[in-house]
Amino acid sequence: MKKIALVTDSTADLTEELKKEYGIHVIPLKIRFGEQECFDYQITSEEFYRRLSEEKEFPQTSQPTPDDFDRLYSKLLQDHDEIISIHISSGLSGTLNAANLVKKKLQGKIHIIDSKNISLGMGLMVLEAARNIRDGFDAQHIVEKLAHVRKNIETLFTLNTLEYLQKGGRIGRVQGILGSILNIKPVIRVGDDGIYHTYSKARCQKKALQCIVKAFQELARGRKKIHLSIAHGDGHSAAQYLKEALEKALDLKTSIITQVNPIIGVHTGPGTVGAAVQFE
Repeated sequence: MKKIALVTDSTADLTEELKKEYGIHVIPLKIRFGEQECFDYQITSEEFYRRLSEEKEFPQTSQPTPDDFDRLYSKLLQDHDEIISIHISSGLSGTLNAANLVKKKLQGKIHIIDSKNISLGMGLMVLEAARNIRDGFDAQHIVEKLAHVRKNIETLFTLNTLEYLQKGGRIGRVQGILGSILNIKPVIRVGDDGIYHTYSKARCQKKALQCIVKAFQELARGRKKIHLSIAHGDGHSAAQYLKEALEKALDLKTSIITQVNPIIGVHTGPGTVGAAVQFE
């Protein structure tokens, strides 16, 4: 049986426990505040959101370089036959391009997968791959399975402001910048094209969270729900509210609740709360 390594990037928002349990290899992204640059895992969520609100200069993010992927893939291919590498939507980051450049260069079978998703929406795909590797399936089977899984993961979130999405250039097809002034809270869905789309709008965060619950109820009609995950950016109480509301509405226990990675947080800002559901 061929030995398969599983790689993702740090925007998957997987907990340290899950990464360790499944032996998932994570390539980090970088964040820069002024002249200070660090990997995203080197700054805590608390420190990140404090600096995001205090710093005058908007922070910059950067994707892994081809050299970063080259080093990781080369190391893994020393004792693995194949690599499955799942990454943030190509519609939101150039991370996938860097990985593909290295795939062409290296000897060995590397499968690069565009999650067309972010955060725990992508994280659910990575965990599906991890379980399949553990169960002994070959790489081709897993890649084909992930194509199906990708179509059956729904990710929705709400923002306290569109300011950071606009500043970071990730506005996608999210409309209504005026919403920031009017204090409208958009509910955003990650579309099949891997970019952000407005699903609905609300006048306050609680109403936005209720919209997310209603949206998932509609999306769940006629589909079997198997995994629910919650992520937030400095929004503990709202995340807990959404967790309890979704568990009750969907009759499904939350498998993961975690903080949004700083790279995503740069673009979504504090108070972001969302969920991802995997359907069969």
